[in-house]
Amino acid sequence: MNSAQDFPDRRALLRQLLQVARPCWLHLAGIFLLNLIAAPITLLLAFPLKIVVDSVIGRQPLPHFLRTLAPATAAKSANLIIAAGLLLGLSMALNLQAYASWLLQTWTGEKLVLDFRSRLFWHAQRMDLLFHDRRGMNDLSYRIQYDAAAIQYIFIQGAIPMLSSALSFLAMLYVTMRIDSSMAAIALVLAPVLFLLARKSGRRARDGWDGIKKLDSSAMLVLQETLSFIRAVKAFGQEPFEDQRFRLRSRQRMAEQVRVASTQALFHVMISTALACGTAAALFIGVRHVDAGVITLGDLLLVMAYMAQLYEPLRNISGKLPELQTWLVSIRRALALLEGAPELIEPRNATPTDRVAGDITFCGVSFTYPASGRALDNVSFTIPTGTRVGILGASGSGKSTLINLLTRFYDPCEGQVLLDRRDLRNYSLASLRQQFSIMLQEPVIFSATIAENIAYGRPDASRAEIMEAARMASAHGFITALPQGYDTPVGDGGCRLSGGQRQRLAIARAFLKNAPVLIFDEPTSAVDIQTEQEIMRATEKLMHGRTTLIVAHRLSTIRHCDLLLVLRKGRLRMATTDFKAAIREITEPSFFEIGNEDNPDFTLRSVH
Repeated sequence: MNSAQDFPDRRALLRQLLQVARPCWLHLAGIFLLNLIAAPITLLLAFPLKIVVDSVIGRQPLPHFLRTLAPATAAKSANLIIAAGLLLGLSMALNLQAYASWLLQTWTGEKLVLDFRSRLFWHAQRMDLLFHDRRGMNDLSYRIQYDAAAIQYIFIQGAIPMLSSALSFLAMLYVTMRIDSSMAAIALVLAPVLFLLARKSGRRARDGWDGIKKLDSSAMLVLQETLSFIRAVKAFGQEPFEDQRFRLRSRQRMAEQVRVASTQALFHVMISTALACGTAAALFIGVRHVDAGVITLGDLLLVMAYMAQLYEPLRNISGKLPELQTWLVSIRRALALLEGAPELIEPRNATPTDRVAGDITFCGVSFTYPASGRALDNVSFTIPTGTRVGILGASGSGKSTLINLLTRFYDPCEGQVLLDRRDLRNYSLASLRQQFSIMLQEPVIFSATIAENIAYGRPDASRAEIMEAARMASAHGFITALPQGYDTPVGDGGCRLSGGQRQRLAIARAFLKNAPVLIFDEPTSAVDIQTEQEIMRATEKLMHGRTTLIVAHRLSTIRHCDLLLVLRKGRLRMATTDFKAAIREITEPSFFEIGNEDNPDFTLRSVH
């Protein structure tokens, strides 16, 4: 991308950065002012050396503004004390400035990152499932946790130091020109050379770090997948394969990192060489001027000290430009999350509702996934309030899509989904989601306590209400047997509980939420028969008087449903109350293998 094309993008990026940093503008201004204070103090640090050389070792009088501290006839020791005291005072002032700056920088930097991460996390939660399907959990996590941290580096270690260094350079250049303009001219010649070097290195760093970030995200995906599914990895003996995958991504990342580091190292060598040449030229000119009587030896030492300090801002600016490009790669990746708008738009006239009756209607509903194609095709049916509905079909027939549309995780491409004869899009999302309790095949258990998991749908519930919900779900017994009862941590994903215990916690959560519509997505397919019977007894109490949708392959869970919906390849093949007719519809030899339907563990098994 050329500079002309890049300029509008840079201006837009600058506006976004300033918007993100707005809450911390005063703190950033304070850091900038503290950095400015350091410049004059640093300039004065070389002045005691001039006093020592000219007025202690030599015979020059003290500078005019110091003559009031010691008379002209005072011994040289008095001048030495003045020089030492001045050096000590300036050093203390510089240390106090560094201490205050360090505290303010740390607080401001962490506040910037906290606010930015929180904003990204909140925005990611508001986005619809299609956004999450496209991005993937790993990529989102990396951008929020790692890329967002670049916001503090851009301001605290990039923009403010570069701006203060530029002002320091101008101040030091002015002072140096007052002493010897020829030596100051050398710095003016070096400045554009260093800037051009920094610009070229910055472009290379930006391209390199963009690749590194992608490889980082790829390696993190392998790591997350392997550790999340470690049981499957061990069961299939695929540890060497996963290790090879991770090493491959990591080696690619290492090679790219080394390439970028070598480019930046070469750049720093070129900067140091240029500055060394400038220092040598200044020394040569300065000695000639001392011999000619243009300046004193003390002036030469002062100018040489100033030249070293003069080059330091140039070194900082030229060194920060490539680093700034690195941070900008990260911040662009993080800001890209905010560019997406939720595809589920809530109309202005959307209204909340306390509780619906539970009447559900699909009117000519079709839905297509952007990547995988048509999932539902012209589906229509009605579920009266309080009806218990079983949803049958092979994998990929559209069962989960139907549930996702009902809960408005997606909007239909065609047709309408009605709840109590009202389009779902006319409800506020917050109140709509309160009308559903969902139980999945693998229940969602958070790494919190038993009580916190049960109360997830109603965080304000009392302990008594939590315990009553657990009793209704037949979970109170095993909970009280745990070491800390309801305050027992369940571990990552509920790893300290059995499958049946996790399911009963999910049922207790549904009891406590008390939603009018229940959705069971294969709730007992991962447990044994005895545990299934215990769970079904608990869910029987929960389903009473509520509209219930059950997605199941194990037919024992839908044997007593009032209505059966049979899906095939996204189409509704049958809506019936006849259990055996529904079974015949879905058990053609080309689709399923079927056993004895009187067996309570009767299960549909796809042969494709």
